[in-house]
Amino acid sequence: MTSSPPSGEVAFCLPPLPLSQQAPPAFEAPPLACDTHAHVVAADSRAYPMVAERSYTPHPAAEDAYLAMLAANGMQRGVLVQISVYGTDNRYMLEVLRRHPDRLRGIGVVAPAISDAQLRDMHEAGVRGLRINVLFGGGIGFEAMETLAHRIKDMGWHMQFLMDARQLPELLPRMRKLPVPGVVDHMGHMPVAEGLQSPGFQALAHLVQDHGWWVKLSGAYRISTQYDDYADVRPWAQALIAMAPDRMVWGSDWPHVHISPMVNTGKLRNQLADWAPDPWTRQAILVDNPQRLYDFPSR
Repeated sequence: MTSSPPSGEVAFCLPPLPLSQQAPPAFEAPPLACDTHAHVVAADSRAYPMVAERSYTPHPAAEDAYLAMLAANGMQRGVLVQISVYGTDNRYMLEVLRRHPDRLRGIGVVAPAISDAQLRDMHEAGVRGLRINVLFGGGIGFEAMETLAHRIKDMGWHMQFLMDARQLPELLPRMRKLPVPGVVDHMGHMPVAEGLQSPGFQALAHLVQDHGWWVKLSGAYRISTQYDDYADVRPWAQALIAMAPDRMVWGSDWPHVHISPMVNTGKLRNQLADWAPDPWTRQAILVDNPQRLYDFPSR
C-alpha cells in the first residue's frame, strides 16, 4: 500500500504507535490472558481489496504486527474482529485464524444469504460470532440481526454489536427476543458524559443484568473526552464490571482505526488495573470469561 491514498479514495487514518513507544505493562497478565478485540489489515491491498463504501482507509496491520502487539501486552490469546473496510470478505482474517487454531478466535461479518457450508467453514476456522455494525461503512445493519441470529443459534455463536447505546431503548423489544447471546462493543460506544442514569446506559444495564448479555471493556478513547488517561471512563467501566464480572471481557481495539490523535495501546491495557484492582476479577475478565465466550481450549 502506498503512503497516501490514490485520488478518489477515502483518506488514510493514523497508523498505530510503534511498540517501542507504547507503555510497558503495569501489571502481570495471568496465563492465557486474551485480548478480545483487534483487527488485521493485509499489506497487499490488491489481493484483499477494500470496499468502496468504507468510512476510512487503515494502514496495514498484518498478522506479524498483531502477534507482536499481543506478546508486548502479555496476551497469549486473541480475538480478531472482521474490520469494516473488507465488508463481508472475511478471507484475510480467516487465513490468520487458521494458522493459530489454539490461540485465536474470530468474529465474522456476513450477509444473511450466506450458505450453511460457508458458516461451517468459518466455524472450523475459529469464528464464534457475527458482528452487526451500524457506525462505519461496510458493515451489516440491524435489518439482518434476527435472520443471522437464527442462522447461528445452533452453532454456539453470539451476535456482536458495534452501535451507539443511545439507540438501545428503541431496539430493546427486538434484542430481548434474539435466540443467541449478545455482546456490546466498546462499553456501548456512547459518550460517558451522558451519565450512568442515561436511557442508553440503563438499557445496556438491562440487557446485561436481565438477559445475560456481555460487554467489551474496550475503546475507552472512543467514549471519553479526557485524552489520554480517559479518567472519566473509570466509573462507567467499574459499574459494568460490578453488575456482571462474569460477562465482561477486555479488548485493545488495535490498531485503533478512525481516531485522532493516536492512542497508546499499553496505556489502554494498564487501565484494567484501575477498573478492576482485584486480581481475581482481572483473571475472570482476561482468562475465564473469554475462554467460555469464544470456546477456547481449557488449557
